[in-house]
Amino acid sequence: MIKVITYGTFDLLHYGHIRLLERAKKLGDYLIVSVTADDFDRTRGKINVRQSLAERIEAVKSTGLADKIIVEEYEGQKIDDIKRYDIDIFTVGSDWEGTFDYLNEYCKVVYLERTKGVSSTQIRSEKKAISMGIVGDYAPFLNKFKKEDRFVNGIEITGICTNNIDEMSEEIRNLEIVTENYDKLLESVDSVYIKSGIQEHYIQIKKALKMKKHVLYESPLCDDVDKAKELFELAKENECILMEAIRTAYTIAFSRLLLLLKGGKIGNILSIDASCTSIKEGKYKIRSFENWGPTVLLPVFQILGTNFKSKRIITKFGDDKKSDLYTQVNFLYEHATATVKTAERAKTEGHMIITGTKGYIYVPSPWWKTDYFEVRFENQSENKRYFYQLDGEGIRYELVAFVKAIQENKNYDYIDKEVSYEITKMISDFKNRKDLEEI
Repeated sequence: MIKVITYGTFDLLHYGHIRLLERAKKLGDYLIVSVTADDFDRTRGKINVRQSLAERIEAVKSTGLADKIIVEEYEGQKIDDIKRYDIDIFTVGSDWEGTFDYLNEYCKVVYLERTKGVSSTQIRSEKKAISMGIVGDYAPFLNKFKKEDRFVNGIEITGICTNNIDEMSEEIRNLEIVTENYDKLLESVDSVYIKSGIQEHYIQIKKALKMKKHVLYESPLCDDVDKAKELFELAKENECILMEAIRTAYTIAFSRLLLLLKGGKIGNILSIDASCTSIKEGKYKIRSFENWGPTVLLPVFQILGTNFKSKRIITKFGDDKKSDLYTQVNFLYEHATATVKTAERAKTEGHMIITGTKGYIYVPSPWWKTDYFEVRFENQSENKRYFYQLDGEGIRYELVAFVKAIQENKNYDYIDKEVSYEITKMISDFKNRKDLEEI
Protein backbone atom coordinates (compact mmCIF):
# COMPACT_ATOMS: atom_id res chain seq x y z
CA MET A 1 0.00 0.00 0.00
CA ILE A 2 1.38 3.42 -1.02
CA LYS A 3 0.83 6.07 1.67
CA VAL A 4 0.64 9.76 0.70
CA ILE A 5 0.69 12.79 3.01
CA THR A 6 -0.07 16.45 2.30
CA TYR A 7 -0.21 19.59 4.43
CA GLY A 8 -2.18 22.82 4.35
CA THR A 9 -4.22 25.41 6.20
CA PHE A 10 -7.31 24.74 4.04
CA ASP A 11 -8.93 28.02 5.08
CA LEU A 12 -12.17 28.77 3.21
CA LEU A 13 -11.91 25.43 1.38
CA HIS A 14 -12.27 26.06 -2.35
CA TYR A 15 -12.05 24.27 -5.70
CA GLY A 16 -8.25 24.61 -5.79
CA HIS A 17 -7.93 22.79 -2.46
CA ILE A 18 -10.23 20.00 -3.63
CA ARG A 19 -8.36 19.56 -6.92
CA LEU A 20 -5.05 19.28 -4.99
CA LEU A 21 -6.53 16.66 -2.65
CA GLU A 22 -7.94 14.71 -5.59
CA ARG A 23 -4.55 14.60 -7.32
CA ALA A 24 -2.79 13.73 -4.05
CA LYS A 25 -5.23 10.87 -3.57
CA LYS A 26 -4.39 9.48 -7.03
CA LEU A 27 -0.69 9.26 -6.14
CA GLY A 28 -1.27 6.31 -3.83
CA ASP A 29 -3.69 4.11 -1.94
CA TYR A 30 -4.00 5.93 1.41
CA LEU A 31 -4.08 9.75 1.90
CA ILE A 32 -3.23 11.50 5.15
CA VAL A 33 -4.11 15.20 5.28
CA SER A 34 -2.40 17.35 7.91
CA VAL A 35 -4.26 20.57 8.78
CA THR A 36 -2.12 23.28 10.39
CA ALA A 37 -3.06 24.39 13.91
CA ASP A 38 -3.99 28.02 14.56
CA ASP A 39 -0.85 28.68 16.63
CA PHE A 40 1.44 27.11 14.04
CA ASP A 41 -0.14 29.22 11.29
CA ARG A 42 0.60 32.34 13.29
CA THR A 43 4.26 31.40 13.71
CA ARG A 44 4.42 31.20 9.90
CA GLY A 45 2.93 34.68 9.58
CA LYS A 46 -0.59 33.52 8.57
CA ILE A 47 -2.55 35.57 11.08
CA ASN A 48 -5.60 36.25 8.92
CA VAL A 49 -6.98 32.71 8.79
CA ARG A 50 -10.76 33.11 8.88
CA GLN A 51 -11.88 29.68 10.07
CA SER A 52 -11.09 27.81 13.27
CA LEU A 53 -9.10 24.59 13.24
CA ALA A 54 -12.28 22.58 13.89
CA GLU A 55 -14.04 24.22 10.93
CA ARG A 56 -11.10 23.57 8.60
CA ILE A 57 -10.82 19.93 9.67
CA GLU A 58 -14.55 19.45 9.10
CA ALA A 59 -14.28 21.01 5.63
CA VAL A 60 -11.49 18.60 4.65
CA LYS A 61 -13.41 15.68 6.14
CA SER A 62 -16.52 16.59 4.13
CA THR A 63 -14.64 16.09 0.85
CA GLY A 64 -14.36 12.36 1.59
CA LEU A 65 -10.85 12.36 0.11
CA ALA A 66 -8.82 11.99 3.31
CA ASP A 67 -8.35 8.53 4.81
CA LYS A 68 -6.88 10.14 7.92
CA ILE A 69 -6.72 13.75 9.16
CA ILE A 70 -4.02 14.92 11.58
CA VAL A 71 -2.96 18.33 12.93
CA GLU A 72 0.40 20.03 12.29
CA GLU A 73 1.47 21.80 15.47
CA TYR A 74 5.23 22.36 15.41
CA GLU A 75 8.30 22.98 13.28
CA GLY A 76 9.90 19.74 12.16
CA GLN A 77 6.73 17.68 12.48
CA LYS A 78 6.78 16.68 8.81
CA ILE A 79 9.80 14.43 9.33
CA ASP A 80 8.21 12.95 12.46
CA ASP A 81 4.95 12.28 10.58
CA ILE A 82 6.71 10.66 7.63
CA LYS A 83 8.49 8.25 9.98
CA ARG A 84 5.48 7.66 12.25
CA TYR A 85 3.04 6.82 9.43
CA ASP A 86 5.59 5.11 7.14
CA ILE A 87 4.90 7.58 4.32
CA ASP A 88 5.93 6.82 0.71
CA ILE A 89 5.04 10.17 -0.92
CA PHE A 90 4.98 13.73 0.45
CA THR A 91 3.09 16.18 -1.75
CA VAL A 92 2.11 19.88 -1.70
CA GLY A 93 1.26 22.59 -4.22
CA SER A 94 3.82 23.80 -6.76
CA ASP A 95 3.95 27.23 -5.08
CA TRP A 96 6.20 25.49 -2.51
CA GLU A 97 8.48 23.98 -5.17
CA GLY A 98 11.98 23.36 -3.83
CA THR A 99 11.06 24.18 -0.22
CA PHE A 100 10.66 20.58 0.88
CA ASP A 101 13.36 18.90 -1.21
CA TYR A 102 15.14 17.97 2.03
CA LEU A 103 12.35 15.44 2.68
CA ASN A 104 13.60 13.34 -0.28
CA GLU A 105 15.88 11.72 2.28
CA TYR A 106 12.80 10.17 3.90
CA CYS A 107 10.32 9.66 1.05
CA LYS A 108 9.47 10.79 -2.47
CA VAL A 109 8.53 14.49 -2.78
CA VAL A 110 5.96 15.53 -5.41
CA TYR A 111 4.94 19.14 -6.15
CA LEU A 112 1.47 19.37 -7.69
CA GLU A 113 0.55 22.18 -10.06
CA ARG A 114 -1.81 24.61 -8.35
CA THR A 115 -5.21 25.50 -9.75
CA LYS A 116 -4.61 28.93 -11.25
CA GLY A 117 -6.69 31.95 -10.35
CA VAL A 118 -7.94 30.81 -6.94
CA SER A 119 -6.52 30.92 -3.42
CA SER A 120 -7.77 31.51 0.13
CA THR A 121 -5.74 34.71 0.32
CA GLN A 122 -7.36 35.95 -2.89
CA ILE A 123 -10.84 35.08 -1.61
CA ARG A 124 -10.19 36.99 1.63
CA SER A 125 -8.69 39.95 -0.23
CA GLU A 126 -11.51 40.20 -2.77
CA LYS A 127 -13.99 41.09 -0.07
CA LYS A 128 -14.39 44.85 0.19
CA ALA A 129 -11.72 46.14 2.54
CA ILE A 130 -12.95 47.93 5.65
CA SER A 131 -11.69 51.50 5.54
CA MET A 132 -10.35 52.84 8.84
CA GLY A 133 -9.61 56.33 10.06
CA ILE A 134 -7.17 56.92 12.91
CA VAL A 135 -7.74 59.63 15.48
CA GLY A 136 -5.21 61.26 17.79
CA ASP A 137 -2.07 63.35 18.12
CA TYR A 138 0.45 60.92 19.58
CA ALA A 139 2.67 60.49 16.53
CA PRO A 140 5.15 57.88 17.87
CA PHE A 141 2.44 55.26 18.29
CA LEU A 142 0.17 56.21 15.38
CA ASN A 143 3.15 55.94 13.00
CA LYS A 144 3.72 52.42 14.32
CA PHE A 145 0.01 51.55 14.13
CA LYS A 146 -0.28 52.57 10.47
CA LYS A 147 2.49 50.17 9.43
CA GLU A 148 0.50 47.16 10.63
CA ASP A 149 -2.56 47.33 8.34
CA ARG A 150 -0.47 46.05 5.43
CA PHE A 151 -0.21 42.68 7.19
CA VAL A 152 -3.96 42.25 7.68
CA ASN A 153 -6.34 41.32 4.88
CA GLY A 154 -9.67 43.11 4.88
CA ILE A 155 -8.74 46.48 6.39
CA GLU A 156 -7.03 49.60 5.10
CA ILE A 157 -6.21 52.81 6.96
CA THR A 158 -7.33 55.57 4.62
CA GLY A 159 -7.51 58.70 6.79
CA ILE A 160 -6.46 60.53 9.93
CA CYS A 161 -7.92 63.23 12.15
CA THR A 162 -5.12 64.99 14.04
CA ASN A 163 -3.79 68.35 15.15
CA ASN A 164 -0.22 67.07 14.88
CA ILE A 165 0.20 66.12 11.23
CA ASP A 166 3.74 67.52 10.99
CA GLU A 167 5.07 64.79 13.30
CA MET A 168 3.31 61.97 11.50
CA SER A 169 5.14 59.67 9.10
CA GLU A 170 5.15 60.35 5.37
CA GLU A 171 2.89 57.31 4.95
CA ILE A 172 0.26 58.94 7.19
CA ARG A 173 0.67 62.41 5.67
CA ASN A 174 -0.09 60.89 2.27
CA LEU A 175 -3.35 59.21 3.32
CA GLU A 176 -6.47 59.92 1.28
CA ILE A 177 -8.07 61.92 4.11
CA VAL A 178 -5.91 64.17 6.31
CA THR A 179 -7.99 66.51 8.43
CA GLU A 180 -8.53 68.19 11.78
CA ASN A 181 -12.29 67.79 11.30
CA TYR A 182 -13.56 64.60 12.95
CA ASP A 183 -16.93 64.75 11.15
CA LYS A 184 -15.16 64.82 7.78
CA LEU A 185 -13.17 61.72 8.69
CA LEU A 186 -16.27 59.83 9.86
CA GLU A 187 -18.08 60.58 6.60
CA SER A 188 -15.26 58.90 4.66
CA VAL A 189 -14.57 55.64 6.55
CA ASP A 190 -16.26 52.47 7.80
CA SER A 191 -14.43 52.39 11.13
CA VAL A 192 -12.14 54.38 13.40
CA TYR A 193 -9.24 53.67 15.71
CA ILE A 194 -9.26 56.21 18.54
CA LYS A 195 -6.14 57.12 20.48
CA SER A 196 -7.02 60.52 21.81
CA GLY A 197 -7.21 61.82 25.37
CA ILE A 198 -9.67 60.07 27.67
CA GLN A 199 -11.61 63.32 28.04
CA GLU A 200 -12.44 63.14 24.33
CA HIS A 201 -13.28 59.42 24.13
CA TYR A 202 -16.94 59.51 25.10
CA ILE A 203 -17.92 62.21 22.59
CA GLN A 204 -15.82 60.77 19.77
CA ILE A 205 -16.95 57.18 20.26
CA LYS A 206 -20.60 58.16 20.65
CA LYS A 207 -20.53 60.23 17.48
CA ALA A 208 -18.93 57.37 15.53
CA LEU A 209 -21.47 54.81 16.79
CA LYS A 210 -24.39 57.11 15.96
CA MET A 211 -23.06 57.23 12.41
CA LYS A 212 -22.87 53.41 12.51
CA LYS A 213 -19.10 53.28 12.34
CA HIS A 214 -17.20 50.46 14.03
CA VAL A 215 -14.80 51.56 16.77
CA LEU A 216 -11.49 50.22 18.01
CA TYR A 217 -10.48 52.37 20.96
CA GLU A 218 -7.42 52.65 23.17
CA SER A 219 -8.49 51.78 26.70
CA PRO A 220 -10.02 53.15 28.86
CA LEU A 221 -13.37 53.60 27.16
CA CYS A 222 -14.06 56.75 29.17
CA ASP A 223 -13.93 57.87 32.81
CA ASP A 224 -17.53 57.10 33.82
CA VAL A 225 -19.03 53.60 34.10
CA ASP A 226 -22.57 54.70 33.25
CA LYS A 227 -21.30 56.35 30.07
CA ALA A 228 -19.32 53.21 29.24
CA LYS A 229 -22.46 51.08 29.53
CA GLU A 230 -24.34 53.60 27.39
CA LEU A 231 -21.73 53.29 24.63
CA PHE A 232 -21.89 49.49 24.60
CA GLU A 233 -25.69 49.66 24.40
CA LEU A 234 -25.47 52.15 21.53
CA ALA A 235 -23.05 49.85 19.70
CA LYS A 236 -25.45 46.93 20.13
CA GLU A 237 -28.42 49.01 19.00
CA ASN A 238 -26.65 50.16 15.83
CA GLU A 239 -25.05 46.74 15.17
CA CYS A 240 -21.55 48.17 15.46
CA ILE A 241 -18.40 46.59 16.83
CA LEU A 242 -16.98 48.42 19.85
CA MET A 243 -13.64 46.83 20.72
CA GLU A 244 -11.02 47.66 23.34
CA ALA A 245 -7.45 47.95 22.06
CA ILE A 246 -5.35 46.53 24.89
CA ARG A 247 -2.87 44.74 22.65
CA THR A 248 -1.77 42.25 25.29
CA ALA A 249 -5.24 40.65 25.32
CA TYR A 250 -4.88 39.59 21.67
CA THR A 251 -1.44 38.00 21.90
CA ILE A 252 -1.03 34.24 21.77
CA ALA A 253 1.23 34.14 24.84
CA PHE A 254 -1.29 35.91 27.06
CA SER A 255 -4.23 33.78 25.95
CA ARG A 256 -2.22 30.60 26.54
CA LEU A 257 -1.13 31.85 29.95
CA LEU A 258 -4.79 32.30 30.94
CA LEU A 259 -5.61 28.78 29.79
CA LEU A 260 -2.76 27.30 31.85
CA LEU A 261 -3.97 29.14 34.93
CA LYS A 262 -7.56 28.01 34.41
CA GLY A 263 -6.28 24.46 34.11
CA GLY A 264 -4.68 24.70 37.56
CA LYS A 265 -1.09 24.54 36.33
CA ILE A 266 0.26 26.41 39.37
CA GLY A 267 -2.56 25.53 41.76
CA ASN A 268 -4.62 28.20 43.49
CA ILE A 269 -3.51 31.72 42.64
CA LEU A 270 -2.42 33.76 45.65
CA SER A 271 -0.96 36.92 44.14
CA ILE A 272 -0.22 38.86 40.97
CA ASP A 273 2.53 41.46 40.70
CA ALA A 274 2.90 43.46 37.49
CA SER A 275 4.54 46.73 36.45
CA CYS A 276 4.41 48.97 33.38
CA THR A 277 6.89 51.84 33.67
CA SER A 278 8.87 54.14 31.41
CA ILE A 279 10.74 57.41 31.58
CA LYS A 280 9.25 59.57 28.86
CA GLU A 281 10.63 62.86 27.70
CA GLY A 282 9.09 65.44 25.42
CA LYS A 283 5.94 67.50 25.12
CA TYR A 284 3.36 64.78 25.69
CA LYS A 285 1.42 64.95 28.95
CA ILE A 286 2.43 62.65 31.76
CA ARG A 287 -0.55 60.49 32.70
CA SER A 288 1.03 57.35 34.11
CA PHE A 289 -2.10 55.59 35.38
CA GLU A 290 -4.37 56.72 32.56
CA ASN A 291 -1.88 55.51 29.94
CA TRP A 292 -0.56 52.33 31.55
CA GLY A 293 -3.38 51.48 33.96
CA PRO A 294 -5.62 49.51 31.54
CA THR A 295 -2.71 47.29 30.47
CA VAL A 296 -1.42 46.54 33.96
CA LEU A 297 -4.95 46.00 35.34
CA LEU A 298 -5.89 43.57 32.55
CA PRO A 299 -4.25 40.42 33.99
CA VAL A 300 -5.45 41.18 37.51
CA PHE A 301 -9.11 41.46 36.48
CA GLN A 302 -8.98 38.70 33.84
CA ILE A 303 -7.41 36.24 36.30
CA LEU A 304 -8.72 37.23 39.73
CA GLY A 305 -11.96 38.89 38.63
CA THR A 306 -13.38 42.28 39.55
CA ASN A 307 -14.91 41.44 42.97
CA PHE A 308 -12.02 42.54 45.15
CA LYS A 309 -12.67 43.42 48.78
CA SER A 310 -10.63 46.60 48.86
CA LYS A 311 -8.05 48.65 46.98
CA ARG A 312 -5.49 51.28 47.89
CA ILE A 313 -4.05 53.73 45.34
CA ILE A 314 -0.70 55.34 46.16
CA THR A 315 0.48 58.12 43.85
CA LYS A 316 3.34 60.55 43.37
CA PHE A 317 2.00 63.59 41.51
CA GLY A 318 4.00 66.13 39.58
CA ASP A 319 4.17 69.81 40.48
CA ASP A 320 0.85 70.46 38.73
CA LYS A 321 -0.88 67.95 41.07
CA LYS A 322 -2.58 66.45 38.01
CA SER A 323 0.10 64.42 36.26
CA ASP A 324 0.96 61.24 38.14
CA LEU A 325 4.63 60.38 37.82
CA TYR A 326 4.20 57.06 39.66
CA THR A 327 1.16 55.10 40.83
CA GLN A 328 0.83 51.85 42.74
CA VAL A 329 -2.43 50.03 43.41
CA ASN A 330 -2.82 47.27 46.00
CA PHE A 331 -5.84 44.95 45.78
CA LEU A 332 -7.17 42.60 48.44
CA TYR A 333 -9.34 39.68 47.29
CA GLU A 334 -11.02 36.97 49.34
CA HIS A 335 -8.16 34.54 48.75
CA ALA A 336 -5.52 36.54 46.87
CA THR A 337 -3.73 39.86 46.54
CA ALA A 338 -2.45 41.92 43.62
CA THR A 339 -0.05 44.83 43.24
CA VAL A 340 0.36 46.87 40.07
CA LYS A 341 2.69 49.79 39.33
CA THR A 342 2.70 52.39 36.58
CA ALA A 343 5.13 55.24 35.97
CA GLU A 344 6.26 57.66 33.31
CA ARG A 345 8.91 59.36 35.42
CA ALA A 346 10.26 56.29 37.22
CA LYS A 347 11.60 52.88 36.29
CA THR A 348 11.35 49.38 37.71
CA GLU A 349 11.52 45.85 36.30
CA GLY A 350 8.62 45.47 33.86
CA HIS A 351 7.89 41.84 34.55
CA MET A 352 4.84 39.97 35.87
CA ILE A 353 4.86 37.23 38.51
CA ILE A 354 1.80 35.11 39.26
CA THR A 355 2.15 33.12 42.48
CA GLY A 356 0.30 29.85 43.07
CA THR A 357 0.20 27.05 45.61
CA LYS A 358 2.05 24.64 43.29
CA GLY A 359 4.42 27.01 41.51
CA TYR A 360 4.56 30.39 39.80
CA ILE A 361 4.57 31.95 36.36
CA TYR A 362 7.29 34.40 35.44
CA VAL A 363 6.75 36.70 32.45
CA PRO A 364 9.90 38.72 31.66
CA SER A 365 10.04 42.42 30.85
CA PRO A 366 8.24 43.80 28.94
CA TRP A 367 5.54 41.33 29.98
CA TRP A 368 2.76 43.16 28.10
CA LYS A 369 4.30 42.32 24.72
CA THR A 370 6.05 39.10 25.50
CA ASP A 371 6.41 36.06 23.29
CA TYR A 372 7.71 33.92 26.13
CA PHE A 373 7.00 32.97 29.74
CA GLU A 374 8.11 30.32 32.23
CA VAL A 375 6.21 28.08 34.62
CA ARG A 376 8.50 27.42 37.60
CA PHE A 377 8.24 24.88 40.41
CA GLU A 378 10.09 23.91 43.59
CA ASN A 379 11.67 21.06 41.63
CA GLN A 380 13.44 23.00 38.89
CA SER A 381 13.57 19.96 36.61
CA GLU A 382 9.79 20.40 36.17
CA ASN A 383 10.13 24.01 34.93
CA LYS A 384 8.82 24.66 31.45
CA ARG A 385 9.26 27.52 29.00
CA TYR A 386 6.56 28.54 26.56
CA PHE A 387 7.40 30.43 23.36
CA TYR A 388 4.88 32.05 21.00
CA GLN A 389 5.29 34.22 17.93
CA LEU A 390 4.61 37.93 18.42
CA ASP A 391 4.52 40.22 15.40
CA GLY A 392 3.91 43.95 15.39
CA GLU A 393 3.76 44.14 19.21
CA GLY A 394 0.26 42.68 19.04
CA ILE A 395 -1.21 45.49 16.92
CA ARG A 396 -1.87 43.28 13.91
CA TYR A 397 -3.52 40.63 16.10
CA GLU A 398 -6.05 43.10 17.46
CA LEU A 399 -6.65 44.34 13.90
CA VAL A 400 -7.32 40.76 12.78
CA ALA A 401 -9.77 40.32 15.67
CA PHE A 402 -11.46 43.64 14.78
CA VAL A 403 -11.86 42.66 11.11
CA LYS A 404 -13.22 39.23 12.02
CA ALA A 405 -15.73 40.77 14.45
CA ILE A 406 -16.99 43.18 11.77
CA GLN A 407 -17.18 40.54 9.05
CA GLU A 408 -19.07 38.12 11.28
CA ASN A 409 -21.04 40.83 13.12
CA LYS A 410 -20.04 39.36 16.44
CA ASN A 411 -18.12 40.77 19.39
CA TYR A 412 -15.49 38.30 20.59
CA ASP A 413 -14.73 38.41 24.31
CA TYR A 414 -10.98 38.92 24.28
CA ILE A 415 -11.68 41.36 27.11
CA ASP A 416 -14.76 40.77 29.26
CA LYS A 417 -17.17 43.69 29.46
CA GLU A 418 -17.00 43.53 33.25
CA VAL A 419 -13.25 44.01 32.97
CA SER A 420 -13.78 47.02 30.67
CA TYR A 421 -16.24 48.52 33.15
CA GLU A 422 -13.91 47.94 36.11
CA ILE A 423 -10.98 49.51 34.27
CA THR A 424 -13.21 52.51 33.56
CA LYS A 425 -14.22 52.67 37.23
CA MET A 426 -10.58 52.51 38.34
CA ILE A 427 -9.70 55.46 36.08
CA SER A 428 -12.73 57.32 37.45
CA ASP A 429 -11.74 56.59 41.07
CA PHE A 430 -8.22 57.78 40.36
CA LYS A 431 -9.50 60.97 38.76
CA ASN A 432 -11.77 61.62 41.77
CA ARG A 433 -9.03 60.68 44.30
CA LYS A 434 -11.10 57.82 45.74
CA ASP A 435 -9.07 55.41 47.90
CA LEU A 436 -6.00 57.44 46.94
CA GLU A 437 -3.06 58.56 49.07
CA GLU A 438 -0.23 60.82 47.94
CA ILE A 439 3.44 60.36 48.62
